[in-house]
Amino acid sequence: MTVEELAQARRAGRDLVVLDVREPVELELAALEGVVHVPMSELPGRLGELDRGRDLAVLCHHGSRSAHVVAWLQAQGWTRVENVEGGIDAWSRRVDPNVPRY
Repeated sequence: MTVEELAQARRAGRDLVVLDVREPVELELAALEGVVHVPMSELPGRLGELDRGRDLAVLCHHGSRSAHVVAWLQAQGWTRVENVEGGIDAWSRRVDPNVPRY
């Protein structure tokens, strides 16, 4: 999923959970409103906090960690999960320049 597609889905009110897998210090630098934050390293122990019945868009800084998380979730049987290509950096550059880049 591109950042533009994510922005459109959010504007349209799509029932979509944005899972931000960055570290807490990264969220202090730049964050989107209304996301669920579970650092990548904590995800295996916190998987029960996520709803398999909802679409999930996984976000990180540039898209690499989130791609790994998507692959891991799919290996766990998740089917409604997508990577946000380019991460919050692409969001800052192409959707909302008010979100700081780091």
